[in-house]
Amino acid sequence: METVMERECSALGGLFQTVISDMKGSFPIWDDFINKAGKLHSQIRATVVAVAAFLDAFQKVADLASNSRGGTRDLGSALTKMCLRHRSIETKLRHLVFVDCLINPLQEQMEDWRRTTSSLDKDHAKEYKKARQEIKKRSSDTLKLQKKAKKGSNCTHQNNYQNIVNDICSCR
Repeated sequence: METVMERECSALGGLFQTVISDMKGSFPIWDDFINKAGKLHSQIRATVVAVAAFLDAFQKVADLASNSRGGTRDLGSALTKMCLRHRSIETKLRHLVFVDCLINPLQEQMEDWRRTTSSLDKDHAKEYKKARQEIKKRSSDTLKLQKKAKKGSNCTHQNNYQNIVNDICSCR
C-alpha cells in the first residue's frame, strides 16, 4: 500500500519538476522575443522617420509639378495623390507602436514569472521532502505494527495497526 503512495508521490513530484523546468527553459526564449521586438520597434520608428522625410521631399516635387505650366500639372496632381496615399501608410506605421502594449508588459511579467517560478520550486521542494519523510515514517511504523500484529495475537497491536492503516488511507 505504501509503495503505491510512494510511486504516486514520485510521479506527481516528477510531473511538477517537469513543468517547472519547462518554465525555466522558456525564459531565454521569452527574453529573446522581447529583445527582438524592441529592435523591431526601433527599426519601425526609424523607418517612419525616413518615410516622412521622403514624403516631404516627394510632396515638394509634386507641388513643383502642379505649379508649373503645361502638361506637368496633370503629372503634379497624380504625384500629389500618390503622396497622400503613401502618407496613409506612414500613419499606419506610426500606429504600429507595440512598446506600450506588448514589450513593456512582457518585461514586467518576466520578472514576476521568474520570482513566482523560483518560489514555487523552493516551496515544492520543501513540501515534497516533508511528504516523502512522512510517507517513509508511516510506512516503517506500519511495517513494525504489522510485524507485532503477526507475532502476537494481542488485540491492541492489531487495533493500532488498523488505526494507522485507516489514518494513512485518510491522508490520501
